Amino acid sequence: MFFRYESDIPSGSGYRIFSATHFGCLAAIGAAMALIAIIFIRAGERKRDLIINAIPVFLICMEASKWLVLFSIHRANIGMLPLHLCGLAAFDFLLASFMPSSRARAFFGEIAVILLGPGSIFALLLPDWTLYPAWNYFNLYGYIWHEMLLLYPILLLIDKRLWPRISHLWYEAIFLAIIVPPVYIFDKITDCNYIFINWPPSDTPLSFLASKMGVPGYLAGYALLALMIMVIIYIPFEVIGRR
Repeated sequence: MFFRYESDIPSGSGYRIFSATHFGCLAAIGAAMALIAIIFIRAGERKRDLIINAIPVFLICMEASKWLVLFSIHRANIGMLPLHLCGLAAFDFLLASFMPSSRARAFFGEIAVILLGPGSIFALLLPDWTLYPAWNYFNLYGYIWHEMLLLYPILLLIDKRLWPRISHLWYEAIFLAIIVPPVYIFDKITDCNYIFINWPPSDTPLSFLASKMGVPGYLAGYALLALMIMVIIYIPFEVIGRR
C-alpha cells in the first residue's frame, strides 16, 4: 500500500478532512516545523543560510523522487507535472535563494511570503490527497511538500531578509501574468486543470463563483478573489511596517 497510486487504492482506504488522521498529520508537520524554526533561530548566520537554501534544493529532490516512484510503479502521467502554484513554488524558492542580485532574491522571496506560502495553508487544511491511507508515499509527500512551502517564507521573515510592502503587489501580479497564460494554454491542449483555470474544483469558493458566473466566466472572480486575499495578507505587514 505504501507506494500505491490513487488509481490502485482500494475504495475506503483514505480518511476524511478534519478527521483524527488529518489532525494527526497536521500535528506531526507542525511539530517538525516548530523544531526546525527553533534550530534556525538559535543558529548562526552561516547555518541559517544553509537551512534556508537547503529547502528549495530539498523540494527539487522531492520532485525527482516523485517521478522515480511514478515511473517505477508505471503510473507516470501528465497530471503530475509541477504546474500548480505549489509545484512552481519550488522554482520560485530556488530563485529567492540563489539569484545573484539581492533585489531579485527579495522579489521572489516576497512572492513566496504573500502568494505561495499562504496557498499552502489552504492545501494543508483542505488536502486533495486524503483518498490515500496515512502511511502512503503520496500522502506523506503532500504534507511534507506543503510544510516546506509554508516553512520557507516563515524563515525568510524570521531572518529579516525582506519585509513585504503593499506597494510591491505588482511582484505577484507580474509572476501570475507570466505563468498563468502558458499554463492555461497547456490546460486547454491537454485537458488538465493546473492552477484550476480550466474548470473549478468542486465544493470550493471557485465552484461557487462558477455557479454564479459560469465557465470560464468564473476566472474573473478568481482573479479578483486572489487579489483580495493578497491585499489582506499585505495589510498586517503594512501596519507593522509603518509603526
